[in-house]
Amino acid sequence: METRIVLTKPSMLERHSDSNENNKASNILKHVLNLFKSLRPGSDLSSFKLPPVFNMPKSQLQCSAECVYSTAFDLLSSLNNGKTPLDRFISVVAWSISTTRPTKFGAAPYNPILGETHHVSKGNLNVLLEQVSHHPPVSALHATDQKENIEIIWCQIPVPKFIGKIISPICCVMKQNQFLLFSKCTAVEAKVHGKRQLKLHNHGETYEMSSPHILFRFLPVPGTDWFGNVRIQCLETGLVADLTYMSQSFFGFRGNRRLIKGKIFDSLSMKVLYEIHGHWDSTVTVKDTTNEEIRVIYDAKKTISGLQAPFVKDPENVWTTESALVWSELSQAILSKDWEKAREAKNTVEDRQRKLMRERESKGETWVPKHFIVSKSQEGWDCSPIQKWVPTAPIATL
Repeated sequence: METRIVLTKPSMLERHSDSNENNKASNILKHVLNLFKSLRPGSDLSSFKLPPVFNMPKSQLQCSAECVYSTAFDLLSSLNNGKTPLDRFISVVAWSISTTRPTKFGAAPYNPILGETHHVSKGNLNVLLEQVSHHPPVSALHATDQKENIEIIWCQIPVPKFIGKIISPICCVMKQNQFLLFSKCTAVEAKVHGKRQLKLHNHGETYEMSSPHILFRFLPVPGTDWFGNVRIQCLETGLVADLTYMSQSFFGFRGNRRLIKGKIFDSLSMKVLYEIHGHWDSTVTVKDTTNEEIRVIYDAKKTISGLQAPFVKDPENVWTTESALVWSELSQAILSKDWEKAREAKNTVEDRQRKLMRERESKGETWVPKHFIVSKSQEGWDCSPIQKWVPTAPIATL
């Protein structure tokens, strides 16, 4: 039987009833907490193996790529339209926010195998990812739009750690008196390290940005949140944006859920030019500090709603390392809820990976990435693409 390439819809804005989500979270919670019984606070989960029932039918490479190529409203190709460096910088901030996508509680992507790739095109934008290291897990991304002369280079290293039963202070106000409450928290915190660059070659501008981190919270209230500080800076103009992603409180209060606050300033004069406020799953605004004019720079509903799954337009040229092919049997089994077949398919991929590693070790060979030159220093990992332009992919999306 011919193996079918499995491609599913990307993560996007969805609205579910609270009762359905609560019931689903409750069922998942029981299973997950059993898995974590043997773990200690601070345990590194990079090599932790999740049963297929907790996997979504796609690889982490696919999830990372979707942040770049899956948009209903094309923010990327419009970045060159800004008449001034400040106009373009604000557009880059909006684009960076658009890469923040909803995550589902209890559904994690597969850990990519060494050498796995994901290659997709959308219009003039071609996106290529490669897993360049397995321990630690390092993913490299290169995306180019030759028509707009835009280039994106990412080096992403997620570091998931188990947070045990720690005591978290939560502040609340009751009858004008302030009380400090405490909650026991059980969660997985995934810090996303690595450098992200976006280059507007027509303007000679390079923008560097970091990534927010993600929290998978199990107790006291199940849920997922992006949190932490993000800095976006243009090396040539000296413009800087500092953003803070606010996490929902452990008691489940929704007031600050998916909130973003921040500012845009000139790093030479340290003058604050704009204040940023909003929610990454709805709208984000900037307020001009000179005249207090407020305008919307990002609308999530326009950008990450109604997204479609990629499709195969040239089956013969799909690489054997393609994520959607490597994990196809596992993804098919998950979609059909055949958990026994899913376990077998997952073990097959992982056993093949271990066999290849043993063969390389016995021959004294070192694995070399095909699409990136990778180096490591005290500053971290650096992933430089070998090709100037990413070629058109056999997989496409609208």
